[in-house]
Amino acid sequence: MELTITQPDDWHLHLRDGDLLKAVIFDSAKHFGRAIVMPNLRPPITTTAAAVDYRESILKALPTDSNFTPLMTIYLTDMTSPNEIKLAKRSGVVYGVKLYPAGATTNSQDGVTDLLGKCFPVLEEMAEENIPLLVHGEVTDPSVDIFDREKVFIETTLEPLVQRLPQLKVVMEHITTVDAVKFVESCKEGSVAATVTPQHLLLNRNSLFQGGLQPHNYCLPVLKREIHRKAIVSAVTSGSKRFFLGTDSAPHERRKKECPCGCAGIYNSPVALSLYAKVFEEAGALDKLEAFASFNGPDFYGLPRNNSKIKLRKAPWRVPESLSFPFGDIVPMFAGETLEWEPIPI
Repeated sequence: MELTITQPDDWHLHLRDGDLLKAVIFDSAKHFGRAIVMPNLRPPITTTAAAVDYRESILKALPTDSNFTPLMTIYLTDMTSPNEIKLAKRSGVVYGVKLYPAGATTNSQDGVTDLLGKCFPVLEEMAEENIPLLVHGEVTDPSVDIFDREKVFIETTLEPLVQRLPQLKVVMEHITTVDAVKFVESCKEGSVAATVTPQHLLLNRNSLFQGGLQPHNYCLPVLKREIHRKAIVSAVTSGSKRFFLGTDSAPHERRKKECPCGCAGIYNSPVALSLYAKVFEEAGALDKLEAFASFNGPDFYGLPRNNSKIKLRKAPWRVPESLSFPFGDIVPMFAGETLEWEPIPI
């Protein structure tokens, strides 16, 4: 059995920098035409000039025959100016501004402390320039249970933002709850959308603890209850244009995952398309996979769809236990397991 679809894009990707960038870039470039690249490096990519430089580093790390296109973002801070948004638009390479609430996830310490209070002029300029706000949707208040942080963020930040600035395009990244599904579906189509990861479609919070603590299943936002996973699967396989592919693939060395204070992030780029196909097949919705993976994202961003194709073949293959590099090992999602769909570039 084979399925040929328009080449997908990854609308939420971590490529890191340095040796790690050079190690992981090929796994994305061989499957995806474009990717929205996250800016949470050290130091973070907070300016257009830094985004341009980072893009050059990515292009230099690519194989010479690759047609992969990185779509850059800048990291929103309390100090970002409206003029920086003008520069981003003029650059032709910046396609989004990323909101990390300060302390929410990896390298988010420089993030926003008060979105509506300190960043509203910047958000107004983004609406004027038609640059989407890409949201890590969690509050960081330690009094809020970690499993409720997405729900509370929607109530306290996203709903007021959409009401005050309805012309701003918003992507709620890596949604994890039925609350996020309902919020996105309640908004005007074309104004608010969401990316969805393989892990939040296939795993629930039991996957963190079954058979012992599972550090390679730890990501942020953290995995949720089974009722939330089912709601997200239902949303993406429904054919709705509001949801599209964003892996949130986030590589870390094994030693930084398997340690007393392990990093959040799942490296899924090598297996993402296989896993999305699994989800859609199990839902009886393989006919809707292409729109989710290849059409809804570019349509929301106002970009052309890819002309190239990729083939998915029903052929079992085994995911490596780990990927070895000179600096150390990276453990991919579903390491050591057999998957049923194999992506084949055409």
